[in-house]
Amino acid sequence: MTETPRTRETRPAASASAPQGRPAQGKVRETRTAQVRPKTEGWTQQKDAEGRPLLQFASPKRGKPPVHLADLTPTERIEKVKELGLPGFRAKQLSTHYFRHYTSDPEQMTDLPADTREQLVAGMLPPLLTEVRRLETDRGDTIKFLWRLHDGALVESVLMRYPGRITLCVSSQAGCGMNCPFCATGQAGLTRNMSTAEIIEQIVRANRLIAEGGLGGKKADDHSMERVSNIVFMGMGEPLANYKRVMDAVRSMVAAQPDGLGMSARGITVSTVGLVPAIKKLADENIPVTFALSLHAPDDHLRDELIPVNSRWKVDEALDAAYEYYAKTGRRVSIEYALIKDMNDHAWRADLLAEKLNQRGRGWVHVNPIPLNPTPGSIWTSSEIPVQNEFVRRLNDAGIPTTLRDTRGKEIDGACGQLVATTEDEAASAAMA
Repeated sequence: MTETPRTRETRPAASASAPQGRPAQGKVRETRTAQVRPKTEGWTQQKDAEGRPLLQFASPKRGKPPVHLADLTPTERIEKVKELGLPGFRAKQLSTHYFRHYTSDPEQMTDLPADTREQLVAGMLPPLLTEVRRLETDRGDTIKFLWRLHDGALVESVLMRYPGRITLCVSSQAGCGMNCPFCATGQAGLTRNMSTAEIIEQIVRANRLIAEGGLGGKKADDHSMERVSNIVFMGMGEPLANYKRVMDAVRSMVAAQPDGLGMSARGITVSTVGLVPAIKKLADENIPVTFALSLHAPDDHLRDELIPVNSRWKVDEALDAAYEYYAKTGRRVSIEYALIKDMNDHAWRADLLAEKLNQRGRGWVHVNPIPLNPTPGSIWTSSEIPVQNEFVRRLNDAGIPTTLRDTRGKEIDGACGQLVATTEDEAASAAMA
């Protein structure tokens, strides 16, 4: 990648006469910091017929995974059990085993008739995820899973223990179609959407591991539950491009046991790079999840290159939709911002971000800058610590609550932007087949 030093940077700025939420453009501020342009490294970015980065919103056609209990509503589960020639009340028993005891093993379901257990489990709880490998940090408080789906597609999820909570970063798609040049996941494009049950199964398998003592012990003064308490849709994929299945999964997460996992909606974070129509749809769901917008640049000039979907919906459109989510739900929005050295970490960009957020009101947003997590072979790196601190300081001084985020899981390539199926992963998967 080549660097293009600039001694002058065109800075979009707000005007006093600009309409609310629509900053005027054109003011100039000089800077002596070099400007690095986004560029892919070690791979060729897919382009459309006009030479623009290719965006994949529709899932490629592939064989569907088997229908699973977690794909169905409670009523549909009863009907499915009856189709198998068994009494409908067995559906509730199966749901209890799956959502409360985190098991699909018929041998553990002693309340079911021995002569029908195998049939019932095969029809209602077919295998969805095969664990290919598991990587742990030395402390044992972060685990990355590599899963193979029924059709051979590979996805990852990351389990993290923090004081007072256990967080699981889940995937919603195999691959990603948003084609962002700095994110490892998007390099291979979109393989397919994941099913509702494939999303839920990541949580159930994580809960099973925790119950078996597989995430290390908690401290004596930690009285949190020994199961996943927080979900972040920040694994592989663009969640809002798989909208229906993601929302069906969220409904199963928050449904009371044994119909679902009995989780709090407030502990679930749904992120997006800026699919504006889907953000507006999410605001009308009446489920108080946390909404996170992965912004990464406050100006269209840079974001058009850094986040290709910005060619469809510009920065201000995405921020307007985010504010609308807050206005309708009362839930504070998170702005995710990967700090990349000399690319998007300039002090004036912190100022511009603060201006744009404050134009829409106060108290509606929280900014989470995170130092870029490197991917293999990349010369891109995270911002230097003084630059990170200055970026955060400027936002806080402007009245924008800002917290530099923890980069958990870097040593096992399990941090944000690092989830990707490598050739080594594919070889390990093939060896199991």
